[in-house]
Amino acid sequence: ALGEDFVAKYLERRNYEILDRNWRIKEGEIDLVAITEFGVVVFVEVKTRTSVAFGHPLEAITKEKAYRLQRLALAWLTINHKWGFEYRIDAAAVLISKGEKIEIDYRIAVL
Repeated sequence: ALGEDFVAKYLERRNYEILDRNWRIKEGEIDLVAITEFGVVVFVEVKTRTSVAFGHPLEAITKEKAYRLQRLALAWLTINHKWGFEYRIDAAAVLISKGEKIEIDYRIAVL
């Protein structure tokens, strides 16, 4: 949740509006849903870690997770009557070090 908070603030500073957080249906969850000032709906997968000892956080997005994110994005668009809106799926890696230093590696349109 802490990593998601940082990413939400990061997006808001870039004029995104947060539409949903931790949106969930039985097939899974979308961490953040936002919309850009240009009307693009953005689904964000957030991975938070305290180190890269076991790899970069974004390496945790497997092929199966990517497929699930695509299906969840389409479900969100349908349920929220945004079918036909331009959309993309982004990913954010949040590294929180012991000294409370926070780094965000934000990747646009990973899927």
